[in-house]
Amino acid sequence: MRAYPLAHHSWLLTAFLLSLCGCAVLPSGSGWGKQATIRPGWQAIKTAAGEAALDPWVWAPLAGAVVFQVDNLDRRTSDWAREHTPIFGSQSSAQKWSDDLRTSAAVLNCVTLLATPSGNEPGQWLLNKTKGGLVELAAIGSTSLVTGTIKNVADRERPNDVDTQSMPSGHASSAAVQTRLASLNLDSIEMDSTLREAVKIGAGAISVGTGWARVEAGWHYPSDTLVGMAIGNFFASFFNHAFLRADAPGALAFTATDGGAVVQWQVAF
Repeated sequence: MRAYPLAHHSWLLTAFLLSLCGCAVLPSGSGWGKQATIRPGWQAIKTAAGEAALDPWVWAPLAGAVVFQVDNLDRRTSDWAREHTPIFGSQSSAQKWSDDLRTSAAVLNCVTLLATPSGNEPGQWLLNKTKGGLVELAAIGSTSLVTGTIKNVADRERPNDVDTQSMPSGHASSAAVQTRLASLNLDSIEMDSTLREAVKIGAGAISVGTGWARVEAGWHYPSDTLVGMAIGNFFASFFNHAFLRADAPGALAFTATDGGAVVQWQVAF
């Protein structure tokens, strides 16, 4: 039987506790996900893209990836990490940790999504949660698509010589988009501010830990994981700000009636 790392169980416990923190609605009186839109407008898209590009979790990893190209630092760090495995003890252990940390990122995101306050009525809660969830799913899907596309274009051989899918790291991009979405969800949940910051720090540690585990396991160079982190954080920030905006011009509305319910598409002109 496979033994899961202690961190995996502790994050499941944290996720469960978070699920008890949410209230019915946001301070504005609206439910999370209610204002999700498929028509944010070009100005909103450009603004969100600019904000995402200037996010430290996006440009800092990219800058770090550039630094690792100096004096063959990328390969030298990779060789040292594979030989010494200072954090995870062995390459096989590092590989297991990278899988478990990526799973923990997905679990954390799912539970923070469920914990966001999306309304008092079950029907409204479900509709709002579905709309917000679809936005997050689009961010995750876009991250996966772009990561795979760049892998094929870059055609970089892995440190372990298995194939040419090294750049960027799919584990790192997946963990990054999930943990960043979770951190953004936390801002909508009524909870102790110290606990919120602690969970955000932990989420960042999961993202960084996933990337470093891939380096120690021999599947990626440091720059591969840094680019992956940048991609995941970019799409999490972009989709959240562009498609979950409170002033979106178009949104779905759900109204309960005696005979059932009415779903309306509301558009502001």
